[in-house]
Amino acid sequence: MMRRNSIKPALAAASLIALMATLGPASAQSPQLSSDVVKKGEYLARAGDCVACHSAPEGKVFAGGRAMPTPFGTLYTSNITPDPETGIGRWSADDFYMTMHHGRFPDGGLLYPAMPFGSYTKVTREDSDAIFSYLKAIAPVHQANRPHELDFPYNNRSLILGWRTLFFKEGEFERDPNKSDEWNRGAYLVEGLGHCGMCHTPINALGGSRQSEAFQGGLIPMQDWYAPSLTSNKEAGLGGWSLEEISDLLQKGVSTRGAVYGPMAEVVFNSLQYMTDDDIRAMAVYLKSIAQDEPATPRPSVATSEASLLISLGKTVYDKQCSSCHGAAGEGKPPDYPPLAGNQSIQMESAVNGIRMVLNGGYPPATYKNPMPHGMPPFAVNLSDDEVAAVVSYIRTAWGNRGTPVSAADANKLRSAPLQ
Repeated sequence: MMRRNSIKPALAAASLIALMATLGPASAQSPQLSSDVVKKGEYLARAGDCVACHSAPEGKVFAGGRAMPTPFGTLYTSNITPDPETGIGRWSADDFYMTMHHGRFPDGGLLYPAMPFGSYTKVTREDSDAIFSYLKAIAPVHQANRPHELDFPYNNRSLILGWRTLFFKEGEFERDPNKSDEWNRGAYLVEGLGHCGMCHTPINALGGSRQSEAFQGGLIPMQDWYAPSLTSNKEAGLGGWSLEEISDLLQKGVSTRGAVYGPMAEVVFNSLQYMTDDDIRAMAVYLKSIAQDEPATPRPSVATSEASLLISLGKTVYDKQCSSCHGAAGEGKPPDYPPLAGNQSIQMESAVNGIRMVLNGGYPPATYKNPMPHGMPPFAVNLSDDEVAAVVSYIRTAWGNRGTPVSAADANKLRSAPLQ
C-alpha cells in the first residue's frame, strides 16, 4: 500500500532543513547562546517538544498563537519568546519554574492542563533553569497572546482547582535506586520532558488521566488518532522489540517493525530526532521495561457469510492496491514498507489508525537518519467505504493476525477526521 513518490519526500526534507535552520544551531542566533547552559537548554527544549505547541503554522517560532481544539473549546498557546510586553521577557527563573513545576503563572494564576505541567512538574530545577536561559536568549517576538475561546463553564479558571485535586500530583522525578542509571534517565525523559503520557494515557470526560492508567493508551481527543498502550504487548508491542528497533522508531521514524505517522510523526520530526543516541537508547530501555504482558490469544473467528464476503473483497483490494509494497503475505519490505503480518499496531482493539492510513495515507517524518522517507498514498477517493472496511478487515485478520473486522460505518466516520 505504500509507494515511492519523489516529490513529497523532497518537500519533507526541505521542511526539515528549514526547521533546522530556524531552531539551530543555537550559537547562530545570539552571542549569548555560546554558553553551555543555554545550549543545554536548547537541547532540553527540543526534548520537551516546546516548538510544536508554542509555534503557530506559518507563525514565528515560540511566539504562540497556535489553536489547540479541545472538547471544552479552543485554547491558544502563549508567546514564550523574551519579548517584555507580550512574552516572558520580564519573567525570572523562579517564575518559569513556577509554571513548569506548579502549573501556575508568575502571579499565581492557574494554567489550563493543555500545558503538560502534570509531566513537566518532574523536570529538575536545573533543567528548568537551562530551558529558561535558552528561551531568554532567542529573538523576542512582539505578538500578543490570543484569548482562549472556551465554552461555559470551562472558561472559569477556578474550576481548575478541582481538576488539579483529582489529577495533578506535584513533584520532581524520583529515581528508582533498584534500576540502572540508563533506565532512570529514560524514565525521566519519557515521564517528564517527553510528556508521553499526554497521548498514551487514556483521558476521561473531565480531560484528566490517572497514574494507575499511565501509558495504557487511548484515543487522542479532537484528532481521531489512537495512541497505543505502551504497557501492553497486545498494542505497541515494545516488550518484544529489540532496543535497536525501538530506538530507530523514536529517532528515525522508521524501523524494521514499523513506522510512525500522525501525531507521533510530528513528535519525531520536532523533537526525538534531535536527541542523542544515548538518550534515545535510555528511553528505549525504559519503554521496553514497562511492556510486560504477553501477546493476546487468538480471538475466535466470526464465521458469518457477511464476514466471509467482507474478507474476500478485502483480499481482492489488497492484492490490487497493497501487495506490491507490503507483499502478498504481508511481509513488507522493511524499513521502507512496514510488514503487516504480525504487526501489533494492525491488530489493536482500536482500528482507527489502520483505517486512517488507508483513507489519508501519509509519510513518516523526514529525519537526519532517514531524510527521504517512503510514503503511502491516500485511498479516500479511490476506495468506497465498503472497500476501505474490507481491506482493513482483511489486513487485521489475514496471515495469523488477531484483529477483528471493521465496518463501512467506521470508515465513513473517519473520512471527516482532521488531517492536522
